[in-house]
Amino acid sequence: MTMTPAPSRSGEPAAPPLATRGFFGHPRGLATLFFTEMWERFSFYGMKALLILFMTETVARGGLGFDTAKASAIYGLYGSAVYLTALPGGWLADRFIGQRRAVLVGGIIIALGHFSMAMTGVAFFYLGLVLIVTGTGLLKPNISAMVGGLYPEGGARRDAGFSIFYMGINIGVSVAPIVVGLLGERVSWHAGFGVAGVGMVLGLIQYVVGGKHLGDVGLPTRRSTEVSAEAPRAGSRGVVLGVGAVLVVLLGALQGLGVVDMRSAVGLGDAAGFVIVALALAFFGYMFAAGGLGATDKRRLGVIGVFFLSSTIFWAGFEQAGSSLNLFARELTDRDMFGWNLPASLLQSVNGVFIITLAPVFAWLWVWLNRRGREPSSPAKFSLGLLMLGAGFLVMVGASLAAAGGHRVSPMWLVLTYLLHTFGELSLSPVGLSTVTKLAPPRTVGMMMGVWFMSMSLGNLLAGRVAGQFEAMPLPQLFGAVAAVAIAAGVLLALFVQPLRRMMGGVN
Repeated sequence: MTMTPAPSRSGEPAAPPLATRGFFGHPRGLATLFFTEMWERFSFYGMKALLILFMTETVARGGLGFDTAKASAIYGLYGSAVYLTALPGGWLADRFIGQRRAVLVGGIIIALGHFSMAMTGVAFFYLGLVLIVTGTGLLKPNISAMVGGLYPEGGARRDAGFSIFYMGINIGVSVAPIVVGLLGERVSWHAGFGVAGVGMVLGLIQYVVGGKHLGDVGLPTRRSTEVSAEAPRAGSRGVVLGVGAVLVVLLGALQGLGVVDMRSAVGLGDAAGFVIVALALAFFGYMFAAGGLGATDKRRLGVIGVFFLSSTIFWAGFEQAGSSLNLFARELTDRDMFGWNLPASLLQSVNGVFIITLAPVFAWLWVWLNRRGREPSSPAKFSLGLLMLGAGFLVMVGASLAAAGGHRVSPMWLVLTYLLHTFGELSLSPVGLSTVTKLAPPRTVGMMMGVWFMSMSLGNLLAGRVAGQFEAMPLPQLFGAVAAVAIAAGVLLALFVQPLRRMMGGVN
């Protein structure tokens, strides 16, 4: 579960007076956003814990009967689209409807998506995924921006407010697989998807009721109203149309050459990956060649490129939690505990529990090291994150060898893996957004956030392709390959920590 927030946006109206404090010493509006996000994450991660299991379960047992390759590709496309839709979702709120309405509309669409998945039929399943992706794109970036809007003064209180807010995220992440997973695997898949929708409805009810504590935060600004009334500039429209035309030609060529087959889920995922890579290369190429950047900014842009690759590799491995590791929990893990067979999806709550437990420890550790002049630099933290990810998959190599021949192994293998992955997440994820905003040229920060989301989106696509090999490749070889890539990337990054720090030009 990533703790990376969506960037807050400038031009927000004044927040409610600080006299309205009433939630752990913070504005009462924080409680409204806290519980909205908690219930949204409950619905999202509850459904996600069931997703790969439902798709690969036999039709006779209520599933869709998809093979692992197809199910994993759909899982990867879904995770990728969630990140990509955050970009137009934030833009729509900024330019037209305001953040508060975007969160409300997004939550309604998400609930409709879950209820669609609660109905039987493949058509309702796909419709539900599309609705959840669309709604999440509206809700996720804008609710984070509203949290920032509660603290116009910025500073340490805003940081503390975000820390409380992310605690709500991880409470939802921790509880959801237990409630939704238990109901989905023990009663019916569709009942599980339905209760995820009920969670989102509960979040919406308290969001509407608690809206009075938000003051003017999240309402359309004068600037957004003026912008929405303007006709789109011809130059901007031309750039968008040009990029769109190039992508259409690229996809047509790839289809014609047989590189991808967009008639299948796997081929569609590959096509999406080509598009993301093409957009990222085009952006970096344009900024280097015609972006008007000085030598310092170009060096910093190069560091962002390195972080982009590191982030992609990290999320390609980390997102195995809901796919290949979830399948491992179902197929090869001994889940009999005290005479009760533990649903496989319940193990998805482990990461959230570790985040809640360890995030304060890591925050204290970085401060303690900083006071002694020993805090690792951003490249070093990225390297540590990749190494911890690789170490987790080395544990899974051992688990796979122990499970050879179909033997079921202790769930502690997965728990240890998730612990190491949490170490990696806490080393890399909170650092990524902060560092990129510092390195980006001031006039390109917004675009750079889009690029950062693209790295996560690409990582999710790659995660789906990797998980698709769960049945086709021996598991020690599959998990070993992921471990090797992550560790090699981490070691390579560690070797270049000092050159990268020099390229960062004083940014840590």
